[in-house]
Amino acid sequence: MDISTHFSRRRILSAAALLPFAAKAQDKYPSKPIRMIIPFAAGGATDVLGRDLGQAMTPSLGQSFVVENMGGGAGVPALNSVSRAAPDAYTVLFCASGNITAQPLLTKSRTDILGQVTPVGMIASAAHVLVVSDKAPFKSLPELIAYAKANPGRVNFGSAGVGGLAHLGTELLAHSAGIKVTHIPYKGASAANNDLVAGQIHAIFGTMPSFTAMIEKGALHAIGITAASNSRPLKGLPLISKTVPGFSYNSWNAIFAPASTPADAIDKLYTAMRAAAQNPGLKHRFDEQGVDITLAGPDELRKMVIKERALWEKVIRDARIELN
Repeated sequence: MDISTHFSRRRILSAAALLPFAAKAQDKYPSKPIRMIIPFAAGGATDVLGRDLGQAMTPSLGQSFVVENMGGGAGVPALNSVSRAAPDAYTVLFCASGNITAQPLLTKSRTDILGQVTPVGMIASAAHVLVVSDKAPFKSLPELIAYAKANPGRVNFGSAGVGGLAHLGTELLAHSAGIKVTHIPYKGASAANNDLVAGQIHAIFGTMPSFTAMIEKGALHAIGITAASNSRPLKGLPLISKTVPGFSYNSWNAIFAPASTPADAIDKLYTAMRAAAQNPGLKHRFDEQGVDITLAGPDELRKMVIKERALWEKVIRDARIELN
């Protein structure tokens, strides 16, 4: 036996001896807290859902989540932070669907999002509610459409900013119903909702919790939902598709990890998510937010991203939406 053969065998034996230790290291995931980046400010709907989910997943994983809010920049800074992190599943993104399916389409680079992050799983879905001001000259969707057709461009829809789902939902409704409306973007949902109550704008799409108090006071009226929902706060509201056939969309929340994250780590995270979905406390808190617990694994979530990206890409192109 020559010396090179001897050392080659030693290397092979050494590598073989390390395999059980490598497997054990993988089995121990997670061995430290997991950083959860949320592309919204603290206290918002997605932040609340992410924190609740993290707490519910902790017992299965044996490790907690450390939440880091990274709002602004249309979600791009948060996405970049996760995509550039080590692919070891110790940094994950908890986001709303628009962060993945729509906002990347508004950037100049238009990078393939699924080349940057990989799906872990979806935990929740939520229909948007269409709300109108009590000061508006209509109190139902048929009345809104009739008014918009008689007064092209005079119905003002607000949103929390250009390119968000509220904006895209507005453009989708206008196209589907054959009406012309005016979109007025704000720097955040609070400012938009304040002007809605004051009657400065007529209508807006959004999630129910941000409107509940004003609806109860009679300042706002919920006139339809964008998709079917079992959520208690949305029961009794008519589907918009019954008035505007073919109109439908919803928002969802999911976890994504850096691209190339090992499949076994993804599986452990999704297994913990499925266990959390059975937690009665989590179900109650999500229901209070107008959100349905809806599970989708990595493969199904990937297909959803591709399908919804195509929908919003057409809306963005037809409406010629661009970020300034």
